[in-house]
Amino acid sequence: MDGTLVDTEPCWIAAEFALAERYGGAWSREHALQIVGSDLLDSGRYIREHMGIDVTPERIVDELLDSVIEQVERVVPWREGARELLASLRDAAVPCALVTMSYARFVKPILAAMPSGTFAAVVTGDVVDRGKPHPEPYLAAARDLDVLAAECLAIEDSDTGTTSAVAAGCQVLVAPLHAPVPPGPGRVFTESLVGLSARSRLSVAAS
Repeated sequence: MDGTLVDTEPCWIAAEFALAERYGGAWSREHALQIVGSDLLDSGRYIREHMGIDVTPERIVDELLDSVIEQVERVVPWREGARELLASLRDAAVPCALVTMSYARFVKPILAAMPSGTFAAVVTGDVVDRGKPHPEPYLAAARDLDVLAAECLAIEDSDTGTTSAVAAGCQVLVAPLHAPVPPGPGRVFTESLVGLSARSRLSVAAS
């Protein structure tokens, strides 16, 4: 979701810098990009260590979520081409799952802004034991869709998410946004989601 469906990374980064200022810590954009796509509690632990603040990872996550939800409830920052691609998949009766490490309370306003039935399954970071880059989130989504992960195409913007999807057995369409994603087996790259539809043909060769 973050960085693929909606461009919320600037919201997260702004929330992280505000957190550092609030607790007298130090932060950088380089640190922020290190946790793009990661499990939120893993991110909270990274922030606690590298920001140098005496705050529990759980509280860090809660405060960041409060800030980002407040921003998104004002304006949903859709990624260009994402809603059109989802509409095409919906019209073609292709079942889709949302696989995100954000928590359900953050996903709620995003889903509310989309047509009913856009996603047949939703897997969030607070319902899995091991988040991305572990394969569990994508394996859970495939199970909820009643398909094999190898039959799925994942769309990702981060190396963390891509690693998770590939490990689960998915083919991955990588559309990087804020952080670079290295090439590798099972990864097909696109510069943008604009113009993609259920009828688009993708080369399955590693990029």
